[in-house]
Amino acid sequence: MKNSLVHPSAVIEPGAKIANDVSIGPFSFIGAEVVLHSGVEIKSHVVITGSTEIDQETVVYPFAVVGEIPQDLKFSGEKTSLRIGKRNRIREHVTINTGTAGGGGLTLVGNDCLFMAGSHIAHDVTIGDRVIIANSGAVAGHCVIEDEVIIGGLSGIHQFVRIGRGAIIGAVTMVTNDVIPFGLVQGPRGNLDGLNLIGLKRKGVERADITALRAAFQTLAQGEGTFVNRAKKLKEEANNEYVDAITNFILGASDRSFLTPGDF
Repeated sequence: MKNSLVHPSAVIEPGAKIANDVSIGPFSFIGAEVVLHSGVEIKSHVVITGSTEIDQETVVYPFAVVGEIPQDLKFSGEKTSLRIGKRNRIREHVTINTGTAGGGGLTLVGNDCLFMAGSHIAHDVTIGDRVIIANSGAVAGHCVIEDEVIIGGLSGIHQFVRIGRGAIIGAVTMVTNDVIPFGLVQGPRGNLDGLNLIGLKRKGVERADITALRAAFQTLAQGEGTFVNRAKKLKEEANNEYVDAITNFILGASDRSFLTPGDF
C-alpha cells in the first residue's frame, strides 16, 4: 500500500482495504479485515480490528477501539461484523464491538453521529443517523437507537431497549424499557417526563405538530385502557406524521415493555 498519509509507525495488516486518501496517525493498528473508505481519518493510537467497515469522512480519535469482539460470554469466536456510516465522530476511548451470532452478527452505525469520549456501543446494536452519545454513555447489546436521539453523559441503556426517533435521555440515567419517539427521559431510573420539546423546536417542527404531539402524550398518560390500547386508539384517530411515529413505535415488535408517562 502506498499512501503518504499513513504514519510510518502505524501497523496495517495485509488484507486491509484502505482508500488512497485515508489518513492514519502514529502507532495506530488496522486489522486485516478492515475496510476504510475515502476521507476517513484515523488519529494516533487507535485500534481498528475485526470485520469492520468505516464509510467516508468518519474520524476516529486517539485510544478508541473499534471492531473488537463482543463483551459477551456466549461469544465463541464466530464471524461477525461492524459497519459504520459516513461523517461520524468517534472520540477518545470510545469502544464499538462487532455483533454476535445470536443477535444477527452485525453492529450497525448510521451517518453523522457523535460518540463522545468514553462512550460504548455493544454487540448487535443498531444506531440511526445524527445520534449523539455523550461522555461515558453506554448502550448495551441488541439495542435500537433511532435517528436524532441524544443520550446524556454517564447514562446506560439496558440490552434490547429501543429508543425512538428524536428522544432525549438526560445525564446519569438508567433506561430499562423502550422510549417513545420524541420522549424526554430523566432521573436515576429513567422516568418518561414529557416530550423533547426543545429538540422539536430546534428542528423547526411546526407549532400544529407540537400541539398534536402534546395531545397525544396526554392521551397516552391519562387515557382509558392499557398503554398499548391507548396507542391503538391514537393510531385510529390521529392524522399526524409525528403522532404516527409514536404509535407505530409502540405497536411495533419489542423485547421490552415501555417507559410510560405519568400525570403531568
